[in-house]
Amino acid sequence: FPYTTLFRSRGRNISIEDAASHVFGYTCVNDVTAVELLRADVSFEQWTRAKNFDGFTPFGPWIETDVDLASATVKAMVNGRERQNYPVSDMFFSPLELVCRLSRDMTLEAGDIISCGTSLGAMPWQNDAVVEVSIEGVGTLANRLKEAS
Repeated sequence: FPYTTLFRSRGRNISIEDAASHVFGYTCVNDVTAVELLRADVSFEQWTRAKNFDGFTPFGPWIETDVDLASATVKAMVNGRERQNYPVSDMFFSPLELVCRLSRDMTLEAGDIISCGTSLGAMPWQNDAVVEVSIEGVGTLANRLKEAS
């Protein structure tokens, strides 16, 4: 999930018109997934486990509070090779629509983080890979992925 919405204030059943008033800002995120674990048990996909190891889901480099993602582009590079390059407007749901939809089922609290999704091109990585996630108007998050020892 290359970008993240950070929540400013508590809310439930937030309308699309009010969603922006609840958003503090946006940042980049590298939503790491241990894909080999997803279907290790055929009776139950392990999404929570596969996304929650120590060191997974780094985000940054900072929180941008004044950006219009409607015209922004997201790029992801692995070891200098472009893996993703797409406009945020191509996503199924905009960040504000995600706020609206998620708040129907749960109360969103100040400080909550919503990872907003990704596009085509996400692929497995090799040990010691350098991943860079860049968003126009937000910045670049770079990190090295290493297998646990």
